[in-house]
Amino acid sequence: MEKVLIIANQFPPMGGSGVQRSVKFVKHLRNFGYEPVVFTRETKGATLIDETLLNDVPQGVEIIRTKAYEPSEMQGILKIPFKVLAKIMIPDSARIWFEMSKKQALKTIQDKNIKVIYTTSAPYSDHLLGLYLKRKIPNIKWIVDFRDEWTNNPYTLDNPHNLIRTKIEKNMEKSVLLEADYLITNTPVMKDNFIKNNGINGKKFYVIPNGYDEEDFYNMDFTKPKNDKFTMVYTGALYGRRKPDNFFNAIKNLKDKNIIKENSVKVKLIGNYHKDRLQAQIDSFNLTNEIEIIGYVPHNVCIQHQLSADALVLIEGSGIGANAFYTGKIFEYMNTKRPVLAILPDGVAKDLVLESKIGIVANTDNVLEIENIIKNYYEKWQQNKLDFEPDFNVIEKFERKRLTKELANIFDMALKFTKN
Repeated sequence: MEKVLIIANQFPPMGGSGVQRSVKFVKHLRNFGYEPVVFTRETKGATLIDETLLNDVPQGVEIIRTKAYEPSEMQGILKIPFKVLAKIMIPDSARIWFEMSKKQALKTIQDKNIKVIYTTSAPYSDHLLGLYLKRKIPNIKWIVDFRDEWTNNPYTLDNPHNLIRTKIEKNMEKSVLLEADYLITNTPVMKDNFIKNNGINGKKFYVIPNGYDEEDFYNMDFTKPKNDKFTMVYTGALYGRRKPDNFFNAIKNLKDKNIIKENSVKVKLIGNYHKDRLQAQIDSFNLTNEIEIIGYVPHNVCIQHQLSADALVLIEGSGIGANAFYTGKIFEYMNTKRPVLAILPDGVAKDLVLESKIGIVANTDNVLEIENIIKNYYEKWQQNKLDFEPDFNVIEKFERKRLTKELANIFDMALKFTKN
């Protein structure tokens, strides 16, 4: 079985959405002839931990952890200056980890006779480590995976760096694009953007989206819930463009119009939030009784919450570049058999919701559209008619094992042999 070095700074037991893609590839790669060796950071000091995600790592998979050197996790008197340092490091705060870990990564490749490496971002320092290794060992095959765009990332576009830093990062990005053997993006639009913005051809590019792991749903109860309140569940982060304001406003308007009766709706927010700030926002909309902040929970518990819902809520902000990416939870929602209220801008996420028939889409900036969908779902729930028929022929394309096979096929091409 050919070994592949998986370079992923973010890896369990770190929690959050960023680790899901990497750990699921690690989970399934053995099925397709590859033995993953994970190269990552230590998690001491990490603020978001989910030990249950380690259950996805197959027994015997080697995980090499090096000191994190994460400025944002410093304690004591150095905490504030190092937080400032984290914001100015190029390309991100994992730069120290890359610099301090590169010799260990090189030794790992040599000791274990590794012929193919895979790097994933964010952080983008993962790719700088891959670039270093490729230059040291030119014959090694290097596959680069972009979960999100780099210099064209919408959140960077909203808060652009200064011209000097922007130029430095663009040069870093282009070096990675030109020197990698194969490149993977999360969506077709991301792929097109990389090609157009960097003036390169697309021969090395492939698209592998995020997905859901059907094994996460084993032994889960898919029975339609019998809630005494119409229950909506949102799972995921709320930051930057991804704001709940219009969703909250729609609920408030329906209450004010007496369409939603008192004590008949419950919204659960599940994720890593600034709870005091979010609670103050909820209170300002007079939705204290309707909206509950659950906070961050282990991944399996998160799925249980999704299955306890009458409807699921998906939110993504509008703005330049928003058409290029899916929000990660869209794929997990697909497998819940629960209707989705999708609050999205035009783009690939909206197209996928419509194609898979998992729910109804309201434009991110249109409160009335959001109101109408909530009203539709609420009234059908009252009549016990909140049913829907998703297209499982579309949905099954996003199962994690299938997607891992696509990754293994790229490894095969890089190593120029075919498995039976």
